[in-house]
Amino acid sequence: MTRKKVVVALGHRALGTTLPEQKTAVKASAKVLADLVEAGADIIITHSNAPQVGMIHTAMNEFGKVHPDYTAVPMSVCSAMSQGYIGYDIQNTLRAELLRRGIYKPVSTILTQVTVDPYDDAFHEPVKIIGRTLTEEEAEAEEHKGNYVVKTDTGYRRIVAAPQPENIVEIDAIKTLSDAGQIVIACGGGGIPVLERNEELIGASAVIEKDLTSGKLAQALGADELLILTSVEKVSVNYGSDSEEYLSQITVQEAKTYMEAGHFGDNTMLPKIQASVEFVEGHPDRRAVITSIGKAKEGYLGRTGTIIIA
Repeated sequence: MTRKKVVVALGHRALGTTLPEQKTAVKASAKVLADLVEAGADIIITHSNAPQVGMIHTAMNEFGKVHPDYTAVPMSVCSAMSQGYIGYDIQNTLRAELLRRGIYKPVSTILTQVTVDPYDDAFHEPVKIIGRTLTEEEAEAEEHKGNYVVKTDTGYRRIVAAPQPENIVEIDAIKTLSDAGQIVIACGGGGIPVLERNEELIGASAVIEKDLTSGKLAQALGADELLILTSVEKVSVNYGSDSEEYLSQITVQEAKTYMEAGHFGDNTMLPKIQASVEFVEGHPDRRAVITSIGKAKEGYLGRTGTIIIA
């Protein structure tokens, strides 16, 4: 069997929201990932972290209110915490599932930093909502700290930037482990966003779109396939209309045409298509597949999902 190197991007449904939900969801996801390994994929796993990082951010801020001696926790630290405990659940559950099938493959989590451009326009136009609902007074206090806040139906919420990923700091470690036959969990939540300042890496108040980082990781590793697992079996155009059409296989140029026509939501399907195009473009030996987690194996085998080719 010819094995393929595949970056698998797990979406929210693969992880759940609360701690108990995550325990249950990860067990199901581990079976899907083990199926891919049995089908011939050498996998590198990325994952979302939106509910988890929001929960950590809220918890640490509330802790700081009760204990004034403790400083507020930066977003970069919250991101690192989420990578750690999500990776912990995935690696242990997947390891156990593989052993039950008679497969011995070490599974490791790498806390991954991703550099961003301090002059990225996203820092002036934050869009990612995080944390709990705030009162008007709390919102004003956040703004006095230099943070951005947006009014919602229930109150106020803090928002942070979503800059473009540039470089994956720990890429050499990820590549070394992957080339050694290990399963690596990396770039969780899009990576810990950092700014380069001479020799130092400084945490940024931001959240990176995880699908874009997944595409960067697949490119850097020279992967054969980018498999993005989401809530739908296939991507569609003219969504929600009488002329809605599901896409089975499209070229990079067709994907670009659909993007320019505005068929994909900015915070839903568009980053997935962008990541797929950037990974596949100019490489006829690569492909990207977008499908649901329940159809992951079938998608990997080319039997379903939306397949993007050069």
